[in-house]
Amino acid sequence: MNTPTTRPNIVLVLADDMGFSDIGCYGGEIETPNLDSLAASGTRLTQFYNTARCSPSRASLMTGLHPHQTGIGILNYDDSPDGYSGTLNESCVTIAEVLSGAGYRTCLSGKWHMASDLHTVTDSWPTRRGFQHFYGTLEGAGSYFEPRTLTRNETNVEHEAFDPEFYYTDAISDNAVAFVEQHVAETPQAPLFLYVAYTAPHWPLHALEEDIRKYAGRFSEGWDELRTQRLERLIKAGIIDPAWPLTDRDPRVPAWEDVQEKDWEAARMAVYAAQVDRMDQGIGRVVASLKENGMFENTLFIFLSDNGGCAEEMPLAEAENFVSTYVAFSPTTRDGRPVVPGNDPSLVPGPETTYATYGRPWANLSNTPFREYKHWIHEGGTSTPFIVHWPEGIEAKGAIRSQPHQLTDVMATVLDITGAEYPETRAGHPVRPLEGTSMLDTLRDDAVDDERLLFWEHEGNSGVRKGKWKLVRKHAQEWELYDMILDRTELQDLAAEHPELVHSMKAAYEEWAARCDVIPREKVLELYRRRGKGLPAE
Repeated sequence: MNTPTTRPNIVLVLADDMGFSDIGCYGGEIETPNLDSLAASGTRLTQFYNTARCSPSRASLMTGLHPHQTGIGILNYDDSPDGYSGTLNESCVTIAEVLSGAGYRTCLSGKWHMASDLHTVTDSWPTRRGFQHFYGTLEGAGSYFEPRTLTRNETNVEHEAFDPEFYYTDAISDNAVAFVEQHVAETPQAPLFLYVAYTAPHWPLHALEEDIRKYAGRFSEGWDELRTQRLERLIKAGIIDPAWPLTDRDPRVPAWEDVQEKDWEAARMAVYAAQVDRMDQGIGRVVASLKENGMFENTLFIFLSDNGGCAEEMPLAEAENFVSTYVAFSPTTRDGRPVVPGNDPSLVPGPETTYATYGRPWANLSNTPFREYKHWIHEGGTSTPFIVHWPEGIEAKGAIRSQPHQLTDVMATVLDITGAEYPETRAGHPVRPLEGTSMLDTLRDDAVDDERLLFWEHEGNSGVRKGKWKLVRKHAQEWELYDMILDRTELQDLAAEHPELVHSMKAAYEEWAARCDVIPREKVLELYRRRGKGLPAE
């Protein structure tokens, strides 16, 4: 086992709405040489789980708690006192707070999405949650050419996007590199914690033409053939067991041969791929900066996605209302041209004048070989690629680990390798005990803990896993039981064959939900009805 001579730097990179099998080293067609290189000389986890949605995943990742415990059970909307506050509460502490207290320099470049007030500085802004330096957005999504709530530390800098060369993914990468260089210049004696939170490839489909051109024709074979090809590559890489059959095409998605707008559909996925490609280019620049400054070998570098591929559609008749529900939508570009929201086959997505999604058909490809999507607790909603690279701390090169882990384990792992102490209080308020378990044993020898329970809940979609068994349900539907060793693609529901196991795992879930402040979905929906608000997306 390697023994680092100093405390490692931590670089945590999060993609937004990217599926399990999109990047090259997880079977995808998208060119991601920098992530592939990290995987080849590092470790890939095949069964790491997020929390199926943007804000909750970020809250869990940053705090080591389940999202409901932090006040962010759905998104960053304030539904208190009856619902979730939508903002980090006083009972949690972030990785940045713990590490800054342990002498780390702490920087964030990218999306925050854990404060309900996007315009007035509150205790839940990143600069009040342990980050000494912040550049990014407070809201959850938006234009890549004119992002709203763009902030440097606590000052709005939306004017920076007036530069005609501005592209948000590049800006996130540029500032991440600048933070590394600033750290070396000002505090070289301290270790660095850098959190890089991309919005790519979250809708809208906005990409640079030079990147889009790389994928011209790449997806013209269609989702049916490409899903089969991805599965073959996943099996060859040792990420997916050949015994697990590919899930059927989503029944709401037509066969590729029946699609009328094939060129437009292929173009949608090409723009999505370009967004991921550009993110990988930026990751490469961060890695290069670490290498140039002699930091790379003793840096724990982690990459993952906040949820599975997003099946949200934007039909033209509903597009403007859909967009404005979630983000501050601008109807015009920076130079006054109209922005057309929605998936219009007469408009090729990508430029600033469009505002589209890649939709359910391509999300089904992104989540190959699993079913379901962002929002749901089935494998397609919660499974993420997870790459770990730390030359001085982990000897394995190109290793693949299959032990299940989830977001709460990132904080526990960081504490384990840095020696930083998890506090009992924050600003005089008790902090809830850490929920996660360190992944170091897994990363070094794939140790197995068959007794550990993993839990999820989002919008009434629920799940619990123990060893090889996973109990899962959609809101208001029956529980399903799957053997994850024989059937990780969740095709053979065994609930009827194991009623006692269903009963015991359901009881464990209900105990966890009560302990972790999960608000029953029925109560949330009643709250929305009572307030006359539109129902949140199911």
